[in-house]
Amino acid sequence: MADNTIAVNCPIPSFSANMTSEKEFRLSDFAGKNLVLYFYPKDNTPGCTTESIAFRDAQAQFDAYNTVIVGISRDSLRSHEGFKKKLDLPFELISDPDEALCQTFQVMKLKNMYGKQVRGIERSTFVIDAKGVLVKEWRGVKVANHVEEVLQFVSTLPTA
Repeated sequence: MADNTIAVNCPIPSFSANMTSEKEFRLSDFAGKNLVLYFYPKDNTPGCTTESIAFRDAQAQFDAYNTVIVGISRDSLRSHEGFKKKLDLPFELISDPDEALCQTFQVMKLKNMYGKQVRGIERSTFVIDAKGVLVKEWRGVKVANHVEEVLQFVSTLPTA
């Protein structure tokens, strides 16, 4: 899967991954729905918690636009289950410990943390339309007002 690269206005290659609630994510299961994939660095950190709560609180609005939300990080399913329960998230989280999806979506970056270079997920969000085409991406996301931007964008997409 690492050979696949993604680009706006191109179909997303089919993929599957383990996610919370003992479910398997299959891109094909979301045909006919818009899909928001948000990549975040780590469960239970301040920015990731704030972002996840913002998506949670906007869930009904995303539903109104035929849009499913899924969060993705390298954390384990066990960590994800705890994070999901703690925040009462109404959507699933994908565990990507081998970074297959991170590589496909090219979200792994070198970042400075406490004066050291560390490799981690660059906060990024992708919208895939009901036909499986990547229609929008945000990279290097700042949490403030981000969910509102995503919601505004999906409101412009066809709902059927």
